[in-house]
Amino acid sequence: MPGPILPISAPALPDSIRPAAESSSGSGFQDVFASAIGQVESMGQDASASVERFLSGDGEDIHTTVLATQRAELSFEMFQQVRNKVVSAYQEIMKMQM
Repeated sequence: MPGPILPISAPALPDSIRPAAESSSGSGFQDVFASAIGQVESMGQDASASVERFLSGDGEDIHTTVLATQRAELSFEMFQQVRNKVVSAYQEIMKMQM
């Protein structure tokens, strides 16, 4: 005979996407946004450093340099798309009648 049917519980959200009210660390949208900007800037700086090492002949391979540059470009493009979605959502909210 099969066991009893148990109720379905809501899945737990990871801390990185949990709303600020539920988050144990207390990080809000501003902190998440600042962290994302920092990561994009860091990738850009890593790519610049890789290009400089390659051009100066410090033993940096071309494929490593191109890979770092592509990572920086993709992270910047993804950040732009997320920013565009946030701005679009904000504009939609502002259009709502109260």
